[in-house]
Amino acid sequence: MPQRERVRCAECPLRALPTFRELSPAEAAFMEEFKRGELIVDPGATILLEESASPHVFTLLEGWAYRHKQIADGRLQVLNFALPGDLLGLQLAIMNEMQHTVTALTRVRLCVFQRDKVWSVYRDHPSLGFAMTWVAAREEQLLDGHLLSVGQRNAIERAIYLTLHLYDRAKAVGYADRDILPTPFSQTHFANALGVTPVHLSRTLRKLRDRGLMRWGEGGIYLQDRVALEALASYERPGEDRRPLI
Repeated sequence: MPQRERVRCAECPLRALPTFRELSPAEAAFMEEFKRGELIVDPGATILLEESASPHVFTLLEGWAYRHKQIADGRLQVLNFALPGDLLGLQLAIMNEMQHTVTALTRVRLCVFQRDKVWSVYRDHPSLGFAMTWVAAREEQLLDGHLLSVGQRNAIERAIYLTLHLYDRAKAVGYADRDILPTPFSQTHFANALGVTPVHLSRTLRKLRDRGLMRWGEGGIYLQDRVALEALASYERPGEDRRPLI
């Protein structure tokens, strides 16, 4: 398959989306120099491996991926799903070793940055350094919500919360619309994110379908009564502040 022309940072299609803030001309010039290239990764391939020290960090430009950890007996926890605009591997710049694995769910396109140049972002462009800090804080915020679900919400509430969370994130980058969340992930991925078995998830989805709230069907997850779903899961819609993009 022929490679597409490299996307210039100042012309990145993600920056045209209202969810991302604009770059100043100086920031765009710096990012163009900071970016080392682009990488295409096939579905199921590893982007970053736990306990590895990749020389690169990435921004997801196209496609879906997921972050996960696995224990010795094979049990796996999906930590979060990654969508365009998400920064992958920031841990490497701070800890020199990944604490989780990142795997492509679909064919993905990545912007590649040199890990040992990350500190120059903070030194030379404090506004971009703040953007990186914002990205890390946002990831912590997302994991807080996920931990609350696993610890305190029941299976129905967990399924609703994660679905709404993913729908709002996907819609912000043009990957979802009309109350339909695409499902490049399997029900096993979804169950591993919720901390339940696939069988338990199947029962949970059946209950939600029977109540006319949402259903997992061909083409994605259909949100049939968003207002009721938000109330059941105590879900708060994200704010409309424009987020930074590295």
